[in-house]
Amino acid sequence: MAISHTRETRIGGVDSAAPPRWIADHFAILLLGLVLVLLPAVASNFVLDQIVGWTLILGMIALSLMFLAGYGGMVSLVQMTVAGLAGYMITVFGASSLPSISLFWPWWVAAPVAIIIAVAFGTLAGALSARTEGIYTIMITLALASAFFYLTLQNWSIFNGFNGFTTIPAPIFLGINWKSPVALYYLILFFAGLSYVTVLYISRAPFGLALQGTRDNPRRMEAIGFNVTAHRIAAYAFAALIAAIGGILLVWLNNQISPGTAGIEATIDLLVIAVVGGLGHPIGAFIGALIYVILRTFALDSLVAVGLDGRRFQTIIGLGFLVIVLFSPDGMIGLWRRWSARARSQTGKSPR
Repeated sequence: MAISHTRETRIGGVDSAAPPRWIADHFAILLLGLVLVLLPAVASNFVLDQIVGWTLILGMIALSLMFLAGYGGMVSLVQMTVAGLAGYMITVFGASSLPSISLFWPWWVAAPVAIIIAVAFGTLAGALSARTEGIYTIMITLALASAFFYLTLQNWSIFNGFNGFTTIPAPIFLGINWKSPVALYYLILFFAGLSYVTVLYISRAPFGLALQGTRDNPRRMEAIGFNVTAHRIAAYAFAALIAAIGGILLVWLNNQISPGTAGIEATIDLLVIAVVGGLGHPIGAFIGALIYVILRTFALDSLVAVGLDGRRFQTIIGLGFLVIVLFSPDGMIGLWRRWSARARSQTGKSPR
């Protein structure tokens, strides 16, 4: 039998058609990235800071939750706490409006120390909850989040109680004041993009595949020699790193931090963001964050304009959450996948 030759050739064991196929599969993400890079040329500072900046930061923190829940099957409610701890530590070790508390270390010392402390806390949370599943994981991480909230609320010597900190400067590096709207926007965009690409890469790397195996069948993974607990703790540590960086960026963007930043309400909001966007793909965290930020920014003013209490904003968020979960338990990503599959079936193309 003659061997038929295809139009595609292989070079070094790699399909020469791989780059174009990869570009086609990720065209929407690449296009979105290009739009975000060029956005400061046409967008106002309000859009850069209050809409896109907040979306990217909340998306990063929600991405850490998506990584644990989507790939590891661990619904952790401690990710906003990790972010809040990093934010508090950059304020305590760095500069703020309270010289009696802040140590005024240079940012290139304060930031790594804050990240290390936050990652250590996230890893400890993982060690405490890695041997549990389902509701028990949720309860342990929720208890840690609650404990941290009340610690910051009642402790004045380190966290300044319910007042928190204000006037927190962003660093000046390479002759650039990273507090300026455009510079801070690009700083946030860089770390958000790096977090997204890293999570996407790890999900397909041996560690990510093993983590997904522990999610689907932990007993079988133990039987073939994998340390399920160690993989879960390592996942918590990696997720804490993303959340910690997001927490520091959030403090630099918001110029303040208080117990409410990592309170129970913020913790639940983060869970809503991750679920609404979808836990099946890293981009879902940013989609959920965008929906949340738009509703938070404009729904509040709309309610006040029609004579309703602005606090009903949370009711709108809750109703939207219920609607999306009822029609698509896997969030906006699930809706998009079903729509894409239906469109391909109508055009006679089989879904990939």
